Amino acid sequence: MSELPYLAATELRRHYLSGALSPVEVATALLERIDKLNPALNAYVTVTAAPALEQARAAEARYAAGAARPLDGIPFSLKDLTPTRGIRTTRGSLLYENWIPDYDAPLAERLYAQGGVLLGKTNTPEFGWKGDSGNRVCGPTHNPWRHGRTSGGSSGGAAAAVAAGLGPLSQGTDGAGSIRIPACFCGVFGIKPSFGLVPQYPASVVEPFSHSGPIARTVADAALMLTAMRGFDPRDRISIPDETDYIAAMEGDIEGLRVAFSGDLGYAAIEPAVKDAVTHAAHRFAELGCTIEEIHPGLPDPWDIVDKVWSAAFAGAYDLDEVGDQLDPGLAAIIRDSLKYTAAELAAAHQARLEYFQRWRVFMQDYDLFLAPTLPVTAFKAGAHHPGTIADKPTSYLGWTAFTYPFNTTGQPAATVPCGFVDGLPVGLQIVGRYREDAVVLRASAAFEALAPWAGRQPDL
Repeated sequence: MSELPYLAATELRRHYLSGALSPVEVATALLERIDKLNPALNAYVTVTAAPALEQARAAEARYAAGAARPLDGIPFSLKDLTPTRGIRTTRGSLLYENWIPDYDAPLAERLYAQGGVLLGKTNTPEFGWKGDSGNRVCGPTHNPWRHGRTSGGSSGGAAAAVAAGLGPLSQGTDGAGSIRIPACFCGVFGIKPSFGLVPQYPASVVEPFSHSGPIARTVADAALMLTAMRGFDPRDRISIPDETDYIAAMEGDIEGLRVAFSGDLGYAAIEPAVKDAVTHAAHRFAELGCTIEEIHPGLPDPWDIVDKVWSAAFAGAYDLDEVGDQLDPGLAAIIRDSLKYTAAELAAAHQARLEYFQRWRVFMQDYDLFLAPTLPVTAFKAGAHHPGTIADKPTSYLGWTAFTYPFNTTGQPAATVPCGFVDGLPVGLQIVGRYREDAVVLRASAAFEALAPWAGRQPDL
């Protein structure tokens, strides 16, 4: 089956149930494709071929016995920040280059328990600190649409793997945009769920901003993966109970929804061609029966909040006197710069974060969804920390992600859907919902996907 690498997870399950394909056949084909394409892409840090085939054989036996689980035989990958028992987990850092955990993260346990087949661990910058996936352990991940351009970060390996047909499902984490950035750059779907919906253990260094979620080629595949990962776990004190079947919840139209749209939030720099593509896509929601209003939320840029909390958190975790020579120089510079902040300034930033959420909550009382660009640029040079400039304005390490980090600050669900290309590189539209209304975001994403399908267009590899 020539299209096998790009079959959706939901399609694979149908083929397994009918007997047209087997989990071992699919796992073998994808492992061969990874072996062929990964040396140039650098999406996978570690490939788990032997365990994958063992899991695939077990899934095949359950299908034969009529006892298949929801993810049985479905290949997936885990970001290399996520601990996996007995499998190297580098965290993109020389400090963990040869670390082999003796435990699994909760979400890894859940994906295994549902019958998923782990293909391997995907690339990330050191501790997920930037919007590119380069590190000193194995270098940067390249964009499947154009070698030499970044796949984004920090879940860049995850998104590149999905876009290149190296597995239908990838797990990412998102502390300032790290699911949405690479999904946007690679032309696939990604959703940062509501804060706490997917448990995280161990806790992120930037716990108040950190989320975990799926990256996939289709909305239904992401919903399938999210359903497997979501819900309370006692190891994560901020995880929340949830038993939603997101495949079922994403069904239905979005006629009558009230939608706000802003092309620049009232302050963000954005390349004109990107803004034009996103604006065109946003107004297509009228074709779906939505009422659309162009309006800025009237909130200030929360970058000062994000920068203080992010940089100080890393400073608390990593002592430059002890490990500074082993850290990425860019990360070390951020830590060094954070030492200027006082405890009172950091406490004030946390208070401002709470107020920022309340202001978004009030704004969203009048709207069901908020639309904006996912990113202000297309993919820049692979390995670079940030674009350098956007619309002739200088950029900083994460300050350039002005459309994504606001929703890490609030914890609202936010997805990115592919909405076109600029100079041959993907552009994304961001769909944001009210807190805990992940189903509405998925339903809107699926409606847009049906209106403007993207999965049929694939990079030339």
